[in-house]
Amino acid sequence: MIVIADYGMGNLRSVQKALERVGGRAEVSDKPDRVARAERLVIPGVGAFGDAMRALASRGLVEPIRDLARRGRPVLGICLGLQILFEESEESADAGPAGGPERGLGLLEGRVVRFNEAARRRGLKVPHMGWNAVEVVRPSPLFEGLPPQGVYFYFAHSYYAVPRDEGVVIGRTEYGVPFASAVQAENVVAAQFHPEKSQAAGLAVLENFVTRF
Repeated sequence: MIVIADYGMGNLRSVQKALERVGGRAEVSDKPDRVARAERLVIPGVGAFGDAMRALASRGLVEPIRDLARRGRPVLGICLGLQILFEESEESADAGPAGGPERGLGLLEGRVVRFNEAARRRGLKVPHMGWNAVEVVRPSPLFEGLPPQGVYFYFAHSYYAVPRDEGVVIGRTEYGVPFASAVQAENVVAAQFHPEKSQAAGLAVLENFVTRF
């Protein structure tokens, strides 16, 4: 069974329906024991990094998610769900401990930053919203069967991850600056785009997660 982590932030039902459409058996849960027993876990998310981490903590989901990933179960982060897999974010940095950055799950090394002035100088609006191309830069089961260039997915975000290890980047997208739009470190994989909103290409990504991880 695929468990979709419910921490009050994200398109839960849309993700569930998309997973079921590609043959996955999925349930939405905010129960720590259910998350801990998931065969596969999906962490969706829309909103602010700090709010997401506080919501996970208030439901007792932080340690079950970390433990599940460290035991080798497949984990898929989507949009904000990708960002909170990293160590920290500069979003609302003053709200972190002692005024420092917001702390994430720490399953991936690196930090989350806001699109800089390069995007604005090119006349690009922030947040980055709409369709954009993903270039596959490293083979991954997540993109199996999709062409390495020119596949478009739907994005909605103002921040992006900067991994400490470039080797985890499997997909890259240009928006004023090139950024990591998909990452994988063994069983932990994530997409900055919304596969549940990305039509056939997005469904292919979700099917790959269901059948190849």
